[in-house]
Amino acid sequence: MAHKEFQIAGKKPGLQVWRLEKMDLKPVPSEAYGYFFTGDSYILLYTTKAPSYYIHMWLGSESSADEQGAAAIFATQMDEFLGGGPQQFREVQGYESNRFMGYFKNGVQYKKGGAASGFKHVKTNDVTAKRLLHLKGRRIIRATEVEMSWDSFNNNDCFIIDLGKDIYQWCGSKCNRYERLKSTTVAIGIRDNERSGRSDLHMVDEGDESDEIIQVLGPKPDIPDGSKDDEADRASKRTATLYMISDATGSMEATLVSEASPFKQADLLLTECYLLDNQADKKLFVWKGPSANAAERNAAMNAAQQYIKQKNYPMHTQIQILPGGGESTLFKQFFCDWKAKYDTTGPGEAYTIGSIAVVEQIPFDATALHNNQAMAAQHNMVDDGSGEVKIWRVEEGEKVAVEQSSYGQFFGGDCYLILYSYSLGGRRQHIIYIWQGLKCSQGELTASAFLTVTLDDEMGGTPVQVRVTQGQEPAHLVSLFKEKPMMLFLGGTSRKGGQSQPGSTRLFHIRRSTTGATRAVEVEPSAAFLNTNDVFVLKSEGSVFMWRGLGSTEEEEAAAKYVADYLGGSLKEVKEGGEPAAFWSALGGKKEYQTSKSLQNMVKPPRLFGCSNKTGRLIAEEVPGELTQMDLAPDDIMLLDTWDQIFLWIGKDANDVEKKGAPKIATDYVSSDPSGRGPIPVTTIKQGSEPPTFTGWFQAWDPKMGDNVMANFT
Repeated sequence: MAHKEFQIAGKKPGLQVWRLEKMDLKPVPSEAYGYFFTGDSYILLYTTKAPSYYIHMWLGSESSADEQGAAAIFATQMDEFLGGGPQQFREVQGYESNRFMGYFKNGVQYKKGGAASGFKHVKTNDVTAKRLLHLKGRRIIRATEVEMSWDSFNNNDCFIIDLGKDIYQWCGSKCNRYERLKSTTVAIGIRDNERSGRSDLHMVDEGDESDEIIQVLGPKPDIPDGSKDDEADRASKRTATLYMISDATGSMEATLVSEASPFKQADLLLTECYLLDNQADKKLFVWKGPSANAAERNAAMNAAQQYIKQKNYPMHTQIQILPGGGESTLFKQFFCDWKAKYDTTGPGEAYTIGSIAVVEQIPFDATALHNNQAMAAQHNMVDDGSGEVKIWRVEEGEKVAVEQSSYGQFFGGDCYLILYSYSLGGRRQHIIYIWQGLKCSQGELTASAFLTVTLDDEMGGTPVQVRVTQGQEPAHLVSLFKEKPMMLFLGGTSRKGGQSQPGSTRLFHIRRSTTGATRAVEVEPSAAFLNTNDVFVLKSEGSVFMWRGLGSTEEEEAAAKYVADYLGGSLKEVKEGGEPAAFWSALGGKKEYQTSKSLQNMVKPPRLFGCSNKTGRLIAEEVPGELTQMDLAPDDIMLLDTWDQIFLWIGKDANDVEKKGAPKIATDYVSSDPSGRGPIPVTTIKQGSEPPTFTGWFQAWDPKMGDNVMANFT
């Protein structure tokens, strides 16, 4: 019989928390969410709107082995009660996963004691409180209760002196503005959640302590420096090992499948369970095949914990249990060919399986761009492309104006600068696209970077900069050429006297984007490049064919006719399935090509990283949970990954080391992705000049966010 607490589990979206008390589950009041006693174990359930479920087993540093074992049993039972579809996580105090920490944007608090000592979670309006909290971390705030003594202080961090009616936020002389702002949210949370707004908040800088603080802590000594955060550099740590785990011999054993990622999805048999060891990043993933036997599925967490002991890994190694069909993005990144079961759901539909949640896809509507920032961000469109366009070609270290009649034509042997100007909210905005052909010279690549800086300076340093590699053009750039398709030539140049003779047989792939704009991309003339979803133009000696795939659109056909006119020759329309022999002959014979319905990738949740050298070396550290504007640190460079676009956000107080090193971090980040995404556009944005394609990823963007938060203090 299911536990009575399971009857309320997952009934509505949001977070639910239970604490283990005398080996039983007891609900934690919602006003105490984010507070954890170090002597206890907890079960957390997060339910999305889909719904889909995430179960977390949290283990305090001083919790007993019996309680930890009971927590594992309850987590497994809850998983079964919810149909075996939830993702499960094992969390250890101080080493929690990003998903876990993302539930508590105001940070978590570790309290001394536990249920066995009679400590209760909520003591509302306790004006007799007397405690000291040490706040640590920039992306992830952890507030640990420490001894109420000057010996607990250091000048690198922030502390909260909680005296019940008065809450003092003490900031060390070497803490920065962003750390001060983040710790402010913790102090506000104590006032609003624990005191129902009845406490007064006070901001105290080191050296300006009030008589009340001196009375509690005694005479103030010299405050020492604190230790720097020991954050691991995540770059180049994405290799992993894959094992099959089985009980075929009567006990759970791990058998090596592949020594290093990337793996093949075919490596995962539906009848088995697997363990993916990403120990360099201190993470283990267990994948439960949907047809694996019940004993193996239920023993998944125990198998992972036994593996940790066998390998002598730290006990705080993170464990994530994944059901087949409910794989996380972090898990799928280790596979080079991951495709979900129902990826081919047809044009315009987002992929979903069972109750696994996806980000809602928003259909593109140019008339609503300025009123719907979420749509602008998802489609990467600041407007409908009707602004002013200027294009220059990079030539011998200079920028040479391109004739307007050639706008939209880009040659693989060239580099171009495209300046786009438009109005937003009464202000003139600018974007500089740096388009780099796959066959351009190293000198042109270098010159394009220099000329971009010069143009940016000429425009007052406000333009957004978007570096684009040929073939990875964002939707907005494609939309600038109105009814004409953007034509991308495989090689050659548009420089006078520099044109190379194109081949006698040429093939152009025409595809319409979700925003309605079309691209015509020259590809190798082979039938293997055909795709049933699109239109192709084939030029051979004496003939021009327009091949229409079964899933093609009228917009793609119109663009194909434009390409055919450019190439010249008599146009012959060909429907898929009715090709003449001359068509296949020109392509070197009939070959297998993409014939499945349109592959619509689900909109993946974006990821945010802070690029900082505050620890003495430049690192990229992921920010947990749903994106909020408060996550953008003014003294850092932030990297926002929206999967088909990378944004580099430059904070006003970022230093030169961070500014210089961030582009390399972006390049390394993409190139080291085990799934092999390849080159994608990188957009550079300065704080205060954010376009809607960036701000739309954040809920309720507020240009005066910092001032509004600090207004809480007396």
